[in-house]
Amino acid sequence: MDIFSVIALLGGLTFFLFGMSVMSDSLEKLAGSKLESLLQQMTSSPLRGLLLGTAITMAIQSSSATTVMLVGLVNSGIMQLAQTVEVIFGANIGTTITAWILSLSGIEGDMFFIKMLKPINFAPVLAFVGIVFRMMSKSERKHIVGTIFIGFAVLIFGMDMMAGAVEPLADSPEFASILIKFKNPVLGILFGAIFTAVVQSSSASVGILQALALSSVIPIGTAIPIIMGQNIGTCITALLSAIGANTNAKRVAVVHLTIKVIGSAVFLPLFILVNALSPALFDGRVSVAGIAIIHTIFNILNTVLLIGAKKFLLTIAEKLVREKEKTVESSADILYLDERLLISPPTALIACDNAANRMAELAQASVGMAITTLNTVVDDCGTDISVQASVIKNTENETDQFEDTLGTYLVKLSGQSLSDHDAQIVAKMLHVINDMERLGDHALSLSEAALEISEKKMTFTPDATAELKNLSCAIEEILDVTFKAYLNNDSAIASDVEPLEQVIDRLIANLRKGHITRLQHGQCTIEAGFVLNDILNNYERISDHCSNVAVAVIEAKMSSFDTHKYLNELKYGDADFKTKFESYAKKYTI
Repeated sequence: MDIFSVIALLGGLTFFLFGMSVMSDSLEKLAGSKLESLLQQMTSSPLRGLLLGTAITMAIQSSSATTVMLVGLVNSGIMQLAQTVEVIFGANIGTTITAWILSLSGIEGDMFFIKMLKPINFAPVLAFVGIVFRMMSKSERKHIVGTIFIGFAVLIFGMDMMAGAVEPLADSPEFASILIKFKNPVLGILFGAIFTAVVQSSSASVGILQALALSSVIPIGTAIPIIMGQNIGTCITALLSAIGANTNAKRVAVVHLTIKVIGSAVFLPLFILVNALSPALFDGRVSVAGIAIIHTIFNILNTVLLIGAKKFLLTIAEKLVREKEKTVESSADILYLDERLLISPPTALIACDNAANRMAELAQASVGMAITTLNTVVDDCGTDISVQASVIKNTENETDQFEDTLGTYLVKLSGQSLSDHDAQIVAKMLHVINDMERLGDHALSLSEAALEISEKKMTFTPDATAELKNLSCAIEEILDVTFKAYLNNDSAIASDVEPLEQVIDRLIANLRKGHITRLQHGQCTIEAGFVLNDILNNYERISDHCSNVAVAVIEAKMSSFDTHKYLNELKYGDADFKTKFESYAKKYTI
């Protein structure tokens, strides 16, 4: 094996790893919202968790990526530690699919159909179809499928290069002496673990072992311990990703490692015993398919052995990773958006959606409390509202934290490879989080107005009080409709917001006219008038922000954010809008 063979081996390894990375990323992007819905269905049901873990890992071709996702999901509070165990078992089984696809390289036969089953023969066809999809089609889905095909072709080309480069090793006495050393099972496990930890993918390291197997240079007895080690080495990615995570997220990575280590600790002595009793059994050369079989059997037997020992695995993780002293956390701290999830944009999107929903609930609750507090002091200006005011101020600070954290994270997420559908969701969130934060600001302003009324013992006329309470009811309804539409992503409900917003604008205009009339007749003080004007300005802006959120929900469905055009079309000549407007106008009449 000369220098050119070494160069070819390194080049083949580069193509193989690059092709696998491209294919895995594109498969994950293609899964998109389907991956999101699968993750949301995860429950404590062992069978469902196992099947979901298998399906997701088969879809993205990486158990490491699945486990890193689990670390991020637990760290973000989306999943519980106990829910991840069966998913990890499923991921371990799902990752073996890559080895089975690559095992087709070992097929031999003269028939055309048999020859076309070999990846090196059909990969160029896939590459051609892939480039046609990318160059000729405007469909995003076909673009992604084309990239998957091209990534697979590059992977197979790299594997073929590696197989060709190591072919001279079959007759090399030096290489044979190296393999003799790896007949020591412990050394085999160490080599497999270290090599896989370096490339950070068991699928990749097993594929490289299969490339060597194409040249019939790997004994079965050497391959088995190496494959066990490869299964341990793949845990390094999750362990690295858990650095800086919370306690339960770290335990996810430890559970993954524990499963692999226990499996190897159980099956290695069995292998050594069988090998000692019948050494000829493992002397033959392992085939490409043989590696896939060993890889699959190890993970299936490991699952059968340990899937019933969930509590035992969790106990080990809890003992190895001790609980840290708990500190008081705000809602924004609890919903920290884990950057580990950015490796899987659809999963990161779930975390963002959860955070945005919590922010929406927080904003609605804050404004609702401010309105209730204001109505209380309007009825009785002597009421002590200091506690409510303090809660509203703290809540406003939390909505500010949400906007900063979520906005920064969404910008990072928008820089990832997103499907059109996911990109629209990110755009919608970026549109609405500012409106939600502003709602918190207006809640604080209403609270300050209420405090001023309370401290200065201000009173309003019966007419002004009745009009203000009528307006408050309309504001509470528009908040309820808006956030119901947002949290359920329901454009039909969102269409009710704009007619009510127009009615609120009219109510505010009429209330201002009424106030001027009362002022002219000496029924209202100028000082009370200033406070009333502040309240009306805040109510008007709250209504406007609700309209913005509703429009974002509707236009996200329409793949457009031309707000001005949408509102003009809605207000002029839309019969449904007119009917809803008249209904709300009748309900909230001054």
